[in-house]
Amino acid sequence: MKEKVLAIIPARGGSKRIPNKNLRDFCGKPLLVRAIEQAKAHPRITRVIADTDSEEIANIAKKCGAEVPFLRPKELATDTAQATDAILHLLERLKKEEDYEPTHILILQTTSPLREPRDIDACFELMEKTGASSVLTVA
Repeated sequence: MKEKVLAIIPARGGSKRIPNKNLRDFCGKPLLVRAIEQAKAHPRITRVIADTDSEEIANIAKKCGAEVPFLRPKELATDTAQATDAILHLLERLKKEEDYEPTHILILQTTSPLREPRDIDACFELMEKTGASSVLTVA
């Protein structure tokens, strides 16, 4: 079976502690743009989707080469909403509306701008070693 590796970049628009956090500049580029570029540059990632509730973030993501097939529902974009619920919602809609099911999922947080290609490689190695179909790095 051919690998279908989906990189999901969660990018909620309504951060209260740091307004427009996902569009904040980090060393000359918005955090969102950095995450998209990292995903697009990796040879094993076959699809890059920004998951957002914000039209502004969606437009920037699309200009940078990410897909935004639909906006995240408002109830999944609150301060108390869980990121896992938003990701599951995205995956359910992709299955229902496109009959798309990835073989592997990588969640690339915009707030990890120092991620390097070798970090993504290490995730793939871990999945291959353990048989996992998804990886989420945390620090």
